[in-house]
Amino acid sequence: MHEFVRNTSIIARREFVAYFSTPLATVFLIIFIALTGAFAFYVGGFFERGQADLAPFFQYHPWLYLLLVPAVAMRLWAEERKSGTIELLMTLPISPWEAILGKFLAAWAFIGVALLLTLPMWITVNVLGSPDNGVILAGYVGSFLMAGAFLAVGSCISALTKNQVIAFIVAATLCFLLVMSGLELVLNVLRAWAPGFLVSAVSSMSFLSHFDRIAKGVLDVSSLVFYLSLIAFALFANRIFVELKKAD
Repeated sequence: MHEFVRNTSIIARREFVAYFSTPLATVFLIIFIALTGAFAFYVGGFFERGQADLAPFFQYHPWLYLLLVPAVAMRLWAEERKSGTIELLMTLPISPWEAILGKFLAAWAFIGVALLLTLPMWITVNVLGSPDNGVILAGYVGSFLMAGAFLAVGSCISALTKNQVIAFIVAATLCFLLVMSGLELVLNVLRAWAPGFLVSAVSSMSFLSHFDRIAKGVLDVSSLVFYLSLIAFALFANRIFVELKKAD
């Protein structure tokens, strides 16, 4: 177990540092901070609402992650396969799980850095008023978990192709379906022909409904289990796809 943790942490550190050795990190962080600020203060009407909270900030996170997180995830395995380094990686004295978790944790930590850089917004609302900081903290936790779920799905898809553009498109499409599955527009279409249990199952898979509950300060077990289970399932599928495709 100690060896597993050590190898995973070594890979995670190497991958995390690699993000900042290219312009990708700077571009992603600038775009994320600029868009979250624009959506919160302008599109979300922060000042017009007259409330000291970050509800407008968090409500756009699912839609931002829909494009930005697959862009981070698309290179995790597609780049390894395109360059042929996946064979070299798998011949090293590490297990596939160590490589998969190391890459995933590095990318998740990178997204966590992007979230941390938005903390001045939290400070701003505390200067302007007296927000419920417990709700804001829950929103950050929910956003981080949701980003992890997006990332795990994207990593899984990245293991299926050598083409990063294809990995991005497929991952973004799949995540879009998971986001949209809880909207009444979609559920009403399903109710017209599908049995009730299927409608409930589709609704329970929605990123939006789970995130909305957490962003309102409700850290219920079902939402936490949903995100963590989805991450675990996607990484398990990632493990299978890496084994199937590493010799391609």
